[in-house]
Parts: sequence; C-alpha cells; structure tokens
Amino acid sequence: MLDTSPFQPTLESIPPPNVSYQLKQLKNVPVNYHPLNPFTFILRTTLIYPDKLALAHPDAKEPAFYTYSIWNRIQNLAYALIQAGIRPGDRVAVLSPNTLVAFTHAYFGVIAARAIVTPINTRLTSQEVTYILDHSGAKLILVDHECLHLLPTNRVTTIVCCDTGRAGDPYEEFLSLGRKFSRERGWAGLDVEPDEETGAVLCYTSGTTGRPKGVLTTLRGSYLAALGNAVEGQVTRESTYLWVLPMFHAAGWTFPWANVFACATQIILRSVNYHTIWKHFLHSGVTHYCGAPTVQIGIVNCSAAQPLTRPISAIIAGSAPTAQVIGQLEQLGIKPVHVYGLTETYGPFTRCYDHSFWSKLTLTERARLMARQGQSFATAQEVRVVYPPKHADDQALVDVPKDGKTLGEVVTRGNIVMKEYFKDPEATRKAFRGGYFNSGDLAVMHPDGVIAIMDRNKDIIISGGENASSLAIEQELASHPHVLEVSVVARPHPKWGERPMAFIILRPQFASQWAENHSGFETELKNHARESLPGFACPEWVQVVNELPKTSTGKILKSSLRTAVAKL
Repeated sequence: MLDTSPFQPTLESIPPPNVSYQLKQLKNVPVNYHPLNPFTFILRTTLIYPDKLALAHPDAKEPAFYTYSIWNRIQNLAYALIQAGIRPGDRVAVLSPNTLVAFTHAYFGVIAARAIVTPINTRLTSQEVTYILDHSGAKLILVDHECLHLLPTNRVTTIVCCDTGRAGDPYEEFLSLGRKFSRERGWAGLDVEPDEETGAVLCYTSGTTGRPKGVLTTLRGSYLAALGNAVEGQVTRESTYLWVLPMFHAAGWTFPWANVFACATQIILRSVNYHTIWKHFLHSGVTHYCGAPTVQIGIVNCSAAQPLTRPISAIIAGSAPTAQVIGQLEQLGIKPVHVYGLTETYGPFTRCYDHSFWSKLTLTERARLMARQGQSFATAQEVRVVYPPKHADDQALVDVPKDGKTLGEVVTRGNIVMKEYFKDPEATRKAFRGGYFNSGDLAVMHPDGVIAIMDRNKDIIISGGENASSLAIEQELASHPHVLEVSVVARPHPKWGERPMAFIILRPQFASQWAENHSGFETELKNHARESLPGFACPEWVQVVNELPKTSTGKILKSSLRTAVAKL
C-alpha cells in the first residue's frame, strides 16, 4: 500500500481549527433549488471523510499526498486568482501533465473563482499553444516547469508549478498569497456562481483537419457528466483510481469530479509507464482507471502483466477497442467498461452494458458484444443513429432501421452536450443541425437498441461503390495472433477508386519470424482477412511498421497515415 508518512504539507495548506465548508448563501433563490456546480463535491466529501487519502503522487521525484481536508487548500487558489485580477468568465489556462496540483487543483479552484478552466495538451507545438492562448483569451496560465518552453514570451501571466507540494515551489507561493488575501474568510468569503449554465471548461479539439475548435462546457453539464461517470463506472468510496488518462483530455472525461463525488482515492501518474502501472495494479489497491485502446494494448502486453487476484475496471474510450484487446483484458482479471463519447459530450455519454446471459458465451462472442458502443448514460439523453442529410441545410432527422446494417450518423442532445464552440457560431449551428449534436461518427443500430460505431465519416473507404468500415476491417485483422496493433486507411486505386491499406505492428515475439519476409506476412494476413471480410474490404496493401502516429491520449492519427499514403 501507499506510504504517506514522509510528506508534510505546507503550513498554508493546513486548515484553521474553525474551518467551515459552508458556502455563501445565494439571495433571491427558491428554497427548492441550488445551481449545480461540480466544485462543491469536494466540500461534501471533506465533511464526510476529512482524513481519507484523496490524492497520492508516490512516483514523483518528491512524493506527496493529500487528505481531503488538506486538499481543500484549493480555496487558496481561488483567492489567489481573484487577487491576480481573474474575474467571472475569465479563462485560466493549464499546461501540464498529470501532477498533484496543477489539474487536480484547477478543476476545483478555478471554478470556485467563477473562472473557466482551459486545459492545453502538452504534446502540442509552441505555435499551437500560442493559438489556443490567443483564441481563448486566457488571462493567466498555470504551467508545469517542464512545459515552459511551449509558452510564448510575455503573453500571459504565468504561474509555474514544480510539482513538489513543498515550500519554495512557485505554485505554493502563489497559494500562500491566496491564503493571506483570504484573511481566513474561508469558503463563505467566495461568491457563488448563480448560473449553472455558465462556462466551466474550455477544451480544444485536436485540430487534425484544421484549426482546433474550443468546446465550451457548463457547470451543470460537468456536474451531471461526473455523476454519470461515477455511476456507470461504479466508482465508490472504496475505490482507488489510477490516473493513466491525461487530465487535459476532455477534462479527464470529468473523472476529476467523479472520483471526488464518489469519495475515492486518486493516484497520480505524471506519464504513462506500463511497468509503473502494473506496480500500482499489484500493490496499491487500484480498482479503476481510464484509457484508450492503444493504452490497453500496452498494458496487456507489458512484461509485468499477470493475472490479478482482485478485479480492476478499465474504462475504455477514445476509439473502438478490438474484441482481441477486450478478451486479453478479461483474461488478466481486468473488467472492460466500454464507453463512448467526444469532447463535445464531456467525454463518455454511452456505455455498452453487459448482460447475465453473456456469461454463457465464449470469450470471443462476449468480447465482440462488448466492443459495441452501447446505450445512453443515466444522465444523458437518448442516442440516435440517423440518415446523413441529403442537403447541408436539412433539419429533419430520420432514424435508420434497427437492423445492425444500415449506416447512419450518431446524434444526441441533452444534459451532457457542450454549450457551444467558443467564438464560432457557424460551427455551432452546423453541429446542432436538427436540434441535436451531430457527432460525425458513423454507426449502425442493432435490434437490441445498441449502437456500434463503424467509422468516422472521413474514414469510410469507398471501394467500387461499396462502403467499407476501416474499424470493422481493423477488428478482423486484430484477431490474427501475430498482430499487436493495426490501423487501416483508404489508398487510391486505379480501378476501384479506393482500397484499404493496413499498417501493422507485430507482436514482439513474432517480429523476428517475419523480419526478412514482410511479403509473406502480407500474404498470410490477406488470407486471414478473406475468411471473414468481403473482397472490397480486404486490405489491398499491408505495411509492417515499428510504430503508429498517435495523439497524446493514444488515438491513432489516421490523418498522418493518409498523408503518408498520398505520397505513395
């Protein structure tokens, strides 16, 4: 288990003897109403479990640990921001990997100051970071010391975090200023945001097809999405959540709030290291983690992997996991919880719900069912699959039949859909066509009401007039025992218009077998594909590679593969 004894929090982190977690009372508000705001989760949890371990950062150069009562020092961040000139609605950017303080504090303290958190991907270029800072109009940025080189000079007020939690860290000094400015007024000295539809987080999309768009989400939506994730992930006060997912990605799928609502313990990983992950799986009581399918592939194929003596839930999203990966996770004692969503839906908003009769199925049959994207979350509204519009301005949405075959676009609306694309009314109007959020993901609806994503609109391969799903092809190719990871894109073909091209990473134990005979492996994989795929969906070309281009969250960058294919 985790040894927290060596760490001593700063004096300013210690709550006063008469600490109160009561907020200032809003005036002119009905007795039967209060505005939903996710930062209030930490006040409730601290009242119940003040001495429970909330945050652990055991693998840092200087390990640090916070109980819930100590973590309530985030009020110091709120006061420090207000003293620094941050006003309601201002954007506060955060550029940092997963650390003990930067994001875990910002998702509560910034919102408590009635400002909007703007998380920035640490794997972006300096030019991309500058664009986001300029577009968001951020007035202050919390930046990890290892990310300073990405910032433009003299553009934004900057608070550096050295990820120590100890005196002398510039971030700790900033919090000390906030504590002094508060004059021990505590939470009751901070104004409460009366409008739950106010912006909470401004996340930027990857921008793989152009400039990134700012996705503005609300306090109400964040609150309800967090409840949904806690319920659907079955996170409780007995849970220990391991931060494998970057917290900058879609606000960490709202798990920074979901875990606190559930009174769980969180272990921070600054970067993804599969041996470190397995160390915590085996020795730190981990019960939950989130990660994209590519991360799951790294976990199940790590040399430290072994069957677990107690179950761990893996919340999987980001792209469709293959049945192969789902089966491997189950064999290790890791329960897949397959969810689906986008940045525009606060992360997950559907889940593939398992059923009791699945226990009678083979592992392969069960994994294929689990690979579907499922049905709507408890706090989401109905997910639909509709025919794509014949004309750009068509508003009527017509559902595809529940036959598991007819392709349509995934749409949804309701509590956990973004408020808007920031400063982009035209993109917002287009996304909300027909009174629903139009995802751009193509899917089928099965007779049992379960959706299954077939592809992104731009990833469908049109070969000889037939539509081939790159995801369906990848699912079949991944079932070959020598394939570790696969991605399929369209490549121009003189006769058929397009044909699939597969990029393959071989499993390490088989790589040497095919090292001098890639053409032989290509033949074998094509024969394997023909057993289950129609001719137009079988890969015309197979290329063995050492790695695939990916985003920081583990998504394969098909745009990069398409660029490479265009040069062939």
